[in-house]
Amino acid sequence: MHDGQRILIVGALLSAGLLASLVASRVRVPGLVFFLGVGMAVGSDGFGWIDFNDYATARTVGIVALTLILFEGGMAAGLPEIRPVLGPSLALAIAGTVITAVVTGLVAAWLFDFSTTEGLLVGAIVAGTDGAAIFALLRGSTLRRRLARTLEGESGLNDPVAILLVLGFIHHLQNPDYGFLSFLGLFAQQLAIGAVVGVAVGYVFTFALREARLATAGLYPVATLASVALAYGVADVAHGSGFLAVYLVGLMLGTATIPAKQTIAAFHEGMAWVAQLSMFLVLGLLLFPSNLGGVWFEGTVLALVLVFVARPVATVLCTTPFGFSPREQVVLGWAGLRGAVPVVLATFPVLDHIPRSLEFFNIVFFVVLLSTILQGTTFEPLAKRLGVTTDDPALPRPLAESGTIRRLGAEVLEFPVAPDDAIVGLAVRDLGLPREATINVIVREGQAIPPRGSTRVEAGDRLHVLYREETSRQLVSLTSSWRTGPIGPRPRPKRAVRSATSIFSARPWTEADGDATRPSAVAGQEVIDLLRLRRDEPGSLVVLADGRYALCGQIVVVGARRQVTGWIERRMRVADEAERAWLRTALGAVATDQPPQPRA
Repeated sequence: MHDGQRILIVGALLSAGLLASLVASRVRVPGLVFFLGVGMAVGSDGFGWIDFNDYATARTVGIVALTLILFEGGMAAGLPEIRPVLGPSLALAIAGTVITAVVTGLVAAWLFDFSTTEGLLVGAIVAGTDGAAIFALLRGSTLRRRLARTLEGESGLNDPVAILLVLGFIHHLQNPDYGFLSFLGLFAQQLAIGAVVGVAVGYVFTFALREARLATAGLYPVATLASVALAYGVADVAHGSGFLAVYLVGLMLGTATIPAKQTIAAFHEGMAWVAQLSMFLVLGLLLFPSNLGGVWFEGTVLALVLVFVARPVATVLCTTPFGFSPREQVVLGWAGLRGAVPVVLATFPVLDHIPRSLEFFNIVFFVVLLSTILQGTTFEPLAKRLGVTTDDPALPRPLAESGTIRRLGAEVLEFPVAPDDAIVGLAVRDLGLPREATINVIVREGQAIPPRGSTRVEAGDRLHVLYREETSRQLVSLTSSWRTGPIGPRPRPKRAVRSATSIFSARPWTEADGDATRPSAVAGQEVIDLLRLRRDEPGSLVVLADGRYALCGQIVVVGARRQVTGWIERRMRVADEAERAWLRTALGAVATDQPPQPRA
């Protein structure tokens, strides 16, 4: 076959996959089912156009695809989104996966006359939820944000657990002396090394992307793609979990303030879709539907046990301590979609020449196909019927593409406000934004709010900050303060200075005075509050520690309320249009200023 023919086949298969996804969205069937169907149709047992039975290549394609999907899932989530649901996500990812594997595995051993270890191996293969299937499901869902983030966190964290269970049971089948303590040692080693490598690579690339000034926005996705390869490769070579490392790198980069973030996100979302299409098509080629006839009855029973018994039991046991209602637990249990991950894991025993491994593969494929059709087609109607959906999308989408904005030298930062963040309750003007940055919109309960300086930040808000590239370093430290503090105005003096006794001064601003946009002190007094910020040129209106006001700009004016407002009124008579607009804003701010009340 010539190279041109190979490229033609790849293009035709991807096009068929896209058409299948369009059909799937209209008939409310998970797209992965159609992707697998396309692979089976053109494979050896279908039209016979492509002869493919290379399990090693299929596993390699699956591993590469899963790393891209997990990284994109971590980036899309970000640590602030996952942190509030980290407890239930970890419980489902670790304990939930183990419970599901044990219950399903014991039933598999009884149904197929396997040994206990063989049955547990089958249970481990189908125990984990599939990140690609979950992410695709949530993108079109209106599930409550807490439930969606729990599922997202679980699907990103449970792949390493399922893989370790599969490896442990394979080792035990190959070597009966491989005991429980050895299994725990492997489990701890893989998770620990994967976590350390993921955090280290994430930290290095976060720092590098902040400091580097790459020539074009297109190079930033190349850098993040390198982080994916390095994270998985280093962790795997060090005998750790490469999947955990990749997911953690995605979480860190998704949380950090880095250049071209929306460009990176859009690139990796596209890569994740390519990976998903490729993986499902290859796995579809690997399946011979004629081999499923011998396992259809027992496979159906096993799939029903997995869907109606194992996953719900694991969900209830793992989420009850975290305050989930019975309705929410039903939805979490029903959302345990299987996808390509179990099928990729089913290639492991085949390549390790485990007896009856081809039978394992066919069983897993049938169980995955049936459970995915059953759960994927009914999930959203069930969630709506149980009243656990909202009018908002489960996974918020960017408000605008960033390519044009970045070509103009700017970036957009989306900041989700958590309930315990330091900025909750603060006015926009008290957030400490540099002059080259502004909040252009606040998304609150699905509504866009054009912010004013007096607009108060609430928990659950999503702040969209437009800023110049040169202020990105300031934004890094500033957003950290938004999380943990200190931020906001300092307490005002108990007594306001009387105009009659206040010292008034007006003089030109000099370089020795510092930055007129964010002065730290004026006339020997510390600045304790910023009332207004001038945008067209350096300037601000601040409150000093002794209670006086300071109008900063080309001229600095310091005095009590009446003194400063009198100066502004006189100055407006001779000022040009731009300065008059600024003075009018400052005059209104001084006249109506009231010391902020302490927050409860």
